[in-house]
Amino acid sequence: MIVPVRCFTCGKLLGDKWEEFSRRVREGEDASKVLDDLGINRYCCRRMLLSHVEIIDEIIKFHEAGKNLRPP
Repeated sequence: MIVPVRCFTCGKLLGDKWEEFSRRVREGEDASKVLDDLGINRYCCRRMLLSHVEIIDEIIKFHEAGKNLRPP
């Protein structure tokens, strides 16, 4: 859904690193090198970014469709 702001395990701030991580991986860089460059060394923090799935765009479609179904 939405990128977690902090690591669930250790509490390190991660939300500010998602955009750069996502962009660089989309451009073809190795994810492990990007995480190293961003200073994300703990396994728990790396898991947070590597396993994140961006599905908010899919959910928004259903939210918008549901507005038309409500009675006035």
